[in-house]
Amino acid sequence: MADYQGAAEFQGSWRRLQQLGLNAYESRSYLVLLGHPRFKALELAARAHVPRQKIYEVLDSLVEKGFAQVVQEKTKLFSAVEPALAIPSYMARKRQALEQELTDQGRNASAIVEDLNAFYSQGQGGRGTLDYLRIVTEPAQTAAEYRRMLSEVRSEYLEFSRPPYAVDPLEEQLVQQARQGGVVCRLLIESATLDDAHRQRLADYAAIGVEIREVPSLPMKLAVFDGRCGMIALLDPVLTRPAWTAVVFDHDGMGEAMKGLFEDYWRQGPAAATTPSSLAP
Repeated sequence: MADYQGAAEFQGSWRRLQQLGLNAYESRSYLVLLGHPRFKALELAARAHVPRQKIYEVLDSLVEKGFAQVVQEKTKLFSAVEPALAIPSYMARKRQALEQELTDQGRNASAIVEDLNAFYSQGQGGRGTLDYLRIVTEPAQTAAEYRRMLSEVRSEYLEFSRPPYAVDPLEEQLVQQARQGGVVCRLLIESATLDDAHRQRLADYAAIGVEIREVPSLPMKLAVFDGRCGMIALLDPVLTRPAWTAVVFDHDGMGEAMKGLFEDYWRQGPAAATTPSSLAP
């Protein structure tokens, strides 16, 4: 191991290889291979301090992961694959495997949600007195609720938009899809939160018929879908870091009231400027 540019460098690289996903024996063996053109398995075991009974398993794994190669089949000599080839290729395979795992888990999650919802409905014994109101504090769940309602909207979508965002409506493909499907879309945005990048996106939205106005400030975050369901998000007054607590509602009266609030603020705001300030005359 001393051949690999000193003990400190060896230890640092050994730890980093383990962080990538190689185990301790694989990391040591690869580092020793890097310093020599080729090794027999048992020679490598002695140099890398890997038990003799483990070295073939370690080398097979390194070959499978793309860090080592067999250079002479007859006597099984092994050499290292160049790091610039081995590591990016290994990471690409890990990424692909992770994406496939997440896809499979997503399918499984969708299936189990349906099953568990049936149990939940049975356990609740029908609708409760406040089923039309739910509190959501976790940003990912808030985003999921927002996207669910946005994907189901049929005629009208209204929103008070201000950061911090669980979902930025100016970067959400579902908003564009709703408008292209004939849904009336109106966004009321705090003017101070609009930078040049956002104003460019405003121009893109305006081009497909999304109506956008600006006001100096908004009291809360609000989204109303088809005048019936939606969510209100209030800034937590206790936490020093901005955090929102959302109330998801599905109630005709609540929807009507929130639409009325939206209309009051909408009348106060001029149409949003869609030209980035850097391009303004």
